[in-house]
Amino acid sequence: MFGITPSARLRPSPYYEATVAEGVRSFTTYNQMLMPTGYGHPDQEYWRLMNGVSQWDVAVERQVQIDGPDAAELVRILSPRDLRKQVVGQGKYVPMCNHAGVLINDPILLKLSENKFWFSIADSNIWFWAQAIAAERGLRVQVSEPDVSPLALQGPRAVEVVEALFGDWVRQLRYFWFRETELQGIPVVLARSGWSKQGGYEIYLMDGSRGTELWNLVREAGRRWDIGPGNPNLCERIESGLLSYGGDTDGTTNPFEVRLGSYVDLGVADDVIGIAALRQIKAQGVARRQLGVVMEGAAPTQPSFHWHPIHRDGRRVGHLTNGVWSYRLTRNIGFGLVSSECEAGDAVSVHQAGKVIDAQLVELPFL
Repeated sequence: MFGITPSARLRPSPYYEATVAEGVRSFTTYNQMLMPTGYGHPDQEYWRLMNGVSQWDVAVERQVQIDGPDAAELVRILSPRDLRKQVVGQGKYVPMCNHAGVLINDPILLKLSENKFWFSIADSNIWFWAQAIAAERGLRVQVSEPDVSPLALQGPRAVEVVEALFGDWVRQLRYFWFRETELQGIPVVLARSGWSKQGGYEIYLMDGSRGTELWNLVREAGRRWDIGPGNPNLCERIESGLLSYGGDTDGTTNPFEVRLGSYVDLGVADDVIGIAALRQIKAQGVARRQLGVVMEGAAPTQPSFHWHPIHRDGRRVGHLTNGVWSYRLTRNIGFGLVSSECEAGDAVSVHQAGKVIDAQLVELPFL
């Protein structure tokens, strides 16, 4: 059994004490924070997400706040997605790239006002990147990390719990849209979003001192629907084809390789970071593509620290970037980042832990 050594470099979530009280059994690190990854009952936690409602501590989903007269200008420069039609109260999924067109994050961008935005980020330090670009371009903005910590409710019954908490207006929120509100005096932003395909909401707590209070309010409201703790579920996200930045990408991955091409608008202005490189990549053709991998064998795959080589006709054509036992497909599945020459239907082999596993490439999502 392993323990966690406290450090000022490793921040606990505002919901940390609540998750301990719920019986959390494992964590991972994400944005220099602890994120719960299990409560000791993986089967129950999966099916709760699929059939009911699951409560997640996702405070690790940090916000990079862009505020000031030139906030919209900086946001425009930081993403190759055309954001001109985004309005206040709307979120958008956006790739962020470096100057070489390499994907460096895939946040949700929330527009709180004409001069204030949040990038709700994946696991990389966009705060430094945004601040550096703002300084380089001489923009009048403040770049900061506000006291904002999301708590997610995911699953088909999530809407009923959120309605019980906030009222029936929550059903009118469109996907990725949000509203600033409060819950028994606790300031929050409520968004219809979340890292699953089962539907749900994220409650962005704006006062970290009230994390346990918010957790317990949600827990009590959800008791009627048998709410329970969970986490961004590895099995569900792979079945649903959801990308994990940093897990399914490496230091050379561009958006086109991992099914994010529809979020890249090649007609944006030339000063957008990475757009020149992305235009060139698109014109030349993409070297790799992301496909599903269905593996033979009845023994469940365990999560790994490493990518594993994929071979076709005796030659390495890419890597398996993740793998999991699918409860619904009753097969081992994963994502392959493979040569663009590969096609769905190809027979391949996965070389994992000294074993060669027969597999087939398929389109994503699996389900």
